[in-house]
Amino acid sequence: MTPQMAKALLAWYEHNKRALPWRDRENPTAYGTWVSEIMLQQTRAEAVKAYYTRFMAALPSVGDLAGIDDDRLLKLWEGLGYYSRARNLKEAARMIMHEHNGVIPSDPAALLKLPGIGLYTAGAIASIAYGVPVPAVDGNVLRVCARLLADPADIALEQTKRELSARLLRAMPQDRPGDFNQALMELGACVCLPKSPRCGGCPLTGDCLAHAQGLETRLPVKSPKKPRKIEQRELLILRFGDRLALRRRPPKGLLAGLWELPEAFELPGALVLSREPAGQAVHIFTHIEWRMTAERVRLRGPIENAALVWVTQEQLERDYALPSAFAGFRGEMF
Repeated sequence: MTPQMAKALLAWYEHNKRALPWRDRENPTAYGTWVSEIMLQQTRAEAVKAYYTRFMAALPSVGDLAGIDDDRLLKLWEGLGYYSRARNLKEAARMIMHEHNGVIPSDPAALLKLPGIGLYTAGAIASIAYGVPVPAVDGNVLRVCARLLADPADIALEQTKRELSARLLRAMPQDRPGDFNQALMELGACVCLPKSPRCGGCPLTGDCLAHAQGLETRLPVKSPKKPRKIEQRELLILRFGDRLALRRRPPKGLLAGLWELPEAFELPGALVLSREPAGQAVHIFTHIEWRMTAERVRLRGPIENAALVWVTQEQLERDYALPSAFAGFRGEMF
């Protein structure tokens, strides 16, 4: 990328950037940048906005995040998915309080030592909040660069990411590294789209080799993902009076420590008032696909099972983080 291209990109960004609650050019904070970037991992910006606003109101500082109760943290995160992100945020906040006197580091190398922070997030925090000239290369940026250069290299490979990062560092305006990184991200998110790039609205169309060669929709090249593992799950929506049965998932693994509907098991016949099908749902994780069926069962009394808790609708909404995997059964619960 030439200095002229960088100048055109920044001019476009100034006039076209979205108004987002974490985007404050005059006073970008490291904490706000960090939280937003973690939330935005594998999640659309429109979906993140309300979560970010609520999270920052509840936890306005690193110290607040470090001291929050796990269940309250997961409730704030409920629906965002990839809950390990929230746990890593808290663990990193605790490290920042203990090892950095409560100040988020500006050095990318120090940031990389914190849980949940990789090269991209470290680059985003350092460049946006502290003005450090370091690339922040996410999927959007990789796509933009691959098309600008008509580069057929596999963007899933670390070598490709390193080479593109080196090129961006050479092109980066030293006085506006954060804006430069955000402009590239914004271009990829709003114009240089994966399947239908809007080349007519791109400030770099005249310099784009993929556009010149008609390769926009064939680039970037990315190796295919492994097929997802299919898991069949039979669930119970157990109701006793105004209460619903939940169980906590194991402390490690997928959706660790969150609450869920119990897996189907043999019920004491004397306790069952009625049972009926409650529908089906599919939820796709990165590597696993759940195909779920549920049965709604009304009981005369609570089942004596230490793994179950019985909650009211108010308690569920206020205190218990139920992952979006079970959203398809929400209407059947109460």
